[in-house]
Amino acid sequence: MKAGPDIAMVASLVGDPARSNMLSALMTGRALTASELAHQAGITPQTASSHLAKLEVGGLIEQEKQGRHRYYRLTGPDVASVLEGLAGLAERAGHTRVRTGPKEPALRRARICYDHLAGDLGVQMLDSMRKQKLVRQSKHAIELTGEGKRFMAQALQIDATCWPTRAARCARPASTGANAAITSPARSAPPS
Repeated sequence: MKAGPDIAMVASLVGDPARSNMLSALMTGRALTASELAHQAGITPQTASSHLAKLEVGGLIEQEKQGRHRYYRLTGPDVASVLEGLAGLAERAGHTRVRTGPKEPALRRARICYDHLAGDLGVQMLDSMRKQKLVRQSKHAIELTGEGKRFMAQALQIDATCWPTRAARCARPASTGANAAITSPARSAPPS
């Protein structure tokens, strides 16, 4: 046995279909209850509790108690990044699910997926930015060009210099069948 990070442990947590569905549901950045996550995973609340406990012990999710309810969320953007990477790898390798994207037409049209714009409008925005040379794409990342930063500052009044280096990095096909999405530093707040 080699010393170091236990990739197999994390993979086993993510590899279970029910847990994978729950983690995917948390990619919106919103905290969800155990009941909501059970529904997303297609399992009973009792089974969901067991899965949530494993994910929490494994450091992939955390809970926040508000009154009588417990809300669960991903522990951070690194977890979301790994899940996005696995989704891209699964799609590239031909491992896709039958159910594609959100059922609600409004969510298929536009949504925030953890920390980036997604859906048809997010893809259209990225395509437009590519045509205008406001972004450049390498094999694994999309980043704003100098002109793109100026456009963000002048036309949209957004200070793009404060964006993290991964500010526009999600260059994989989205679950809606779209081409990509745009990442921003935004993150949804927990429910109040």
